[in-house]
Amino acid sequence: MSVPLSQMWTVATYVLRQKLRGRARYPLVLMLEPLFRCNLACAGCGKIQYPAHVLKRHLTVEQCLQAVEECGAPMVSIPGGEPLIYPDIGRLVRELVKRRKYIYLCTNAILLKQRLEEGIFSPSKYLSFSVHMDGLREEHDDAVCRDGVYDRAVEAIREAVRRGFRVTTNSTLFDGASPMRMRMFFDEMMDLGVEGMMVSPGYSYAKAPDQEHFLRRQKTHELFTKMLGQPEKRWRFNQSPIFLQFLMGKRDFECTPWGMPAYNIFGWQRPCYLLQEGYASSFQDLMETTRWEEYGRRSGNEKCQDCMVHCGYETSAVDFTFSSWRGLRETVVATLGKP
Repeated sequence: MSVPLSQMWTVATYVLRQKLRGRARYPLVLMLEPLFRCNLACAGCGKIQYPAHVLKRHLTVEQCLQAVEECGAPMVSIPGGEPLIYPDIGRLVRELVKRRKYIYLCTNAILLKQRLEEGIFSPSKYLSFSVHMDGLREEHDDAVCRDGVYDRAVEAIREAVRRGFRVTTNSTLFDGASPMRMRMFFDEMMDLGVEGMMVSPGYSYAKAPDQEHFLRRQKTHELFTKMLGQPEKRWRFNQSPIFLQFLMGKRDFECTPWGMPAYNIFGWQRPCYLLQEGYASSFQDLMETTRWEEYGRRSGNEKCQDCMVHCGYETSAVDFTFSSWRGLRETVVATLGKP
């Protein structure tokens, strides 16, 4: 696992405070979506399927900061859409850094080099560019439905690393992904100087054009076991090793749908950003009135039976780590050993 010690300490003390206060449900990461607009049209994405008048809208910086204060999570992920299209992205990041929030700015990196040259960002331990990379050149360009995107992303990663920025990658894997090719991809990302990698199985957006290649649970276990069963020592993953064990079928967790709440132009999304089941007007309303028992595998909800994505289960793994000495010990062992 590759996460700065200061960030690990911030998350650990935050979670322990929630435990001491007796809070059974608490957010770990705020998924802040300032806009849905994007400069790509990926077949597996449901965000860009909104009508044009919706895609033209975006949150103000003030709305974003209000959501951050309401939520109180120590980490903020900024997905989209493509956040580098957001006209106030530089100001938003600066305000979040002032508040000492750990930021993962999720980007396809098409505009990253240009934004770096414009000087709207400064290197900080609180800011990481999380570049979306779905494998090697052939697989990635196929996933984003455009040739040449992989090469532009690689060039932008090199430039960001050269300038002293934290850079991570996030990869969503679908049915048909090659374990061997992904292992080669991990090697290539390490060669680029990436701080850490995040991997997650794809989940079926109802609005996504491609509904045929999302991974079922058993295939997820098979893919991740082959991919991570004998990891190279130099591979660094920017996520819980216990979550990786879950993806490999070595552990079983229940979903924690409130762990990564999503806020966008419509409000607080119920129950997670992958489902279209309404919105709450405030974070308190989201937490207190959402029928959380209706989500997760044990609930019997058919939409949740094959889902194993990080937004629901990474927080389950973190909660396991800090719920007992056993959880902490097993996480340390997994971190020092193999997934």
